[in-house]
Amino acid sequence: MADKRTKQIYRVTILGMFVNMVLFIFKLVAGIFGRSGAMIADAVHSASDFATDIVVLAFVQISAKPRDDDHKWGHGKYETLASLIIGVALFAVGVEILVDSAEKIVAVAAGKELPRPGVIAIIAAAMSIVVKEALYQYTMRVGKRLDSPSVVANAWHHRSDALSSIGALLGIGAAYFLGEKWRIADPIAAIVVAALIVKVAYDLCRTALAELLEKSLPKDVEDDILSIIAATPNVHKPHNLRTRRIGSDIAIEVHIRVDGSMTVTDSHEISREIEMALRNRFGERTAVAIHIEPLK
Repeated sequence: MADKRTKQIYRVTILGMFVNMVLFIFKLVAGIFGRSGAMIADAVHSASDFATDIVVLAFVQISAKPRDDDHKWGHGKYETLASLIIGVALFAVGVEILVDSAEKIVAVAAGKELPRPGVIAIIAAAMSIVVKEALYQYTMRVGKRLDSPSVVANAWHHRSDALSSIGALLGIGAAYFLGEKWRIADPIAAIVVAALIVKVAYDLCRTALAELLEKSLPKDVEDDILSIIAATPNVHKPHNLRTRRIGSDIAIEVHIRVDGSMTVTDSHEISREIEMALRNRFGERTAVAIHIEPLK
């Protein structure tokens, strides 16, 4: 049975899936009948959101599995892999919008006339901005509360859709209200939005790759870990600290020195105290490995 954290991830992701499906259908219809290429592209963006929601659901279910003989550190990095896939999907969408918009600008420069969009496209863009920004705020709060990289990544995907719709609204609005000469504003605005999407995708991929490649935790977090260990009675000179993330959890390996005359039972009790202190600080699923050495 899924734990409470997994159920909350399912809930926020399924909500996003439903919203993305409705927006995709509405924006696609609005783009076709409103004669707006920008709105059709925005509909494709919503479709990519729907696809990444499915990725999150699939990988979070895997990452929630307990440790087994083949995965003694758990399955947490499947969730990190999900955030990497989302980042790659975002990057692909951003590049696609960039290329499509650049082709439109070249066509206008060559004398091609872009069609005037319909008012339904403006309504669809405005509705998408409001709905996707609200969904971003809600999903981001849940992702941070649950410390879920895939949910946070998915929240950014919602924000990228809202940004995309802002660009579409500006371009469609200029083309609709200001006349033929302003219709080039549509692809120009889309290029700006696409650049923002690519930047978000880059940040997501960089963070996910750093975790998959075993990057250590930030220095301030490692300093916090060392201070907790050093504050434990009868512990001397914690050293050889190694840290990494495993999805939403972390792994800590460290060497400590204790009095060489101490019994095995007493030294074991010290290591148990350190484990409890670290898990109280960083979560129950924190993996802790402590190597005890005699104090010289």
